[in-house]
Amino acid sequence: MPNYLIGDVQGCDAALQRLLHEIDFSPSRDTLYLLGDLVNRGPASLAVLRRLRALEGAAHCLLGNHDLHLLAVAQGVRRASRHDSFGDVLQASDAPALLDWLRQRPLALKVQGWLLVHAGVLPQWTAAQTLALADEVAQQLAGPEFGHFLQHMYGDQPERWSEGLQGAERRRVVVNALTRLRFCRADGSMEFASKDGSAAAPAGYLPWFEVPGRLTAGTPIAFGHWSTLGPLKRPDLLALDTGCVWGGCLSAARLPAGESTNAPLIIKVQCPQELKPGR
Repeated sequence: MPNYLIGDVQGCDAALQRLLHEIDFSPSRDTLYLLGDLVNRGPASLAVLRRLRALEGAAHCLLGNHDLHLLAVAQGVRRASRHDSFGDVLQASDAPALLDWLRQRPLALKVQGWLLVHAGVLPQWTAAQTLALADEVAQQLAGPEFGHFLQHMYGDQPERWSEGLQGAERRRVVVNALTRLRFCRADGSMEFASKDGSAAAPAGYLPWFEVPGRLTAGTPIAFGHWSTLGPLKRPDLLALDTGCVWGGCLSAARLPAGESTNAPLIIKVQCPQELKPGR
């Protein structure tokens, strides 16, 4: 029963279909773990959501920043931008069911010892704390007051975590770290303007996974979100956003069986030429 981790699909259903064919995926045998950003920028967000929802227990999907953006637009909290490409979802007859399914997805999971997030983990968090904080947010999203949560979700402040944070500010820091983080300071202060590779870190900042003393350093972590990061495959770190929607590849990692220390097997498929949009 292989477990596969899959990077940012972003509405590229044709590439996802090709990847599932490449790994010979069987929902009766295999399990998929998608690392967020299921929708947006690509041409077929509706098809992606329908495909994954239909897989039920064979596909577990994290929420990414684009998925949260879709939920906020659908709720009337945010306006769609000219770059958004999820209008097919909003206009679909089954939109209510798909959006309800989407908002009940988690923001972090742990599978075979690997911590799965969309973007990053603050250096002050342990793996257990990361999962607990992600669950706090997930409960808000899945609950009846999710519209209120979405109204207060956006913003760059507070810029770092504090145990004393409460309410909307506490949840905002958690969302920002798990779905937007690339660079931070040693004290966990986050920076969101820079989207280039790790070598382009702003002065005083580091890629979140390079911060000395990071409390999750002993935990293998797989993440997406950072298509400009380039190849990154370490024994305890796996970056799987390989820029499918920008003309790159869609990547999956097959986790080794049991407690094996072997590195995950990486499988990639090229995004079809006709699906390559502009940034």
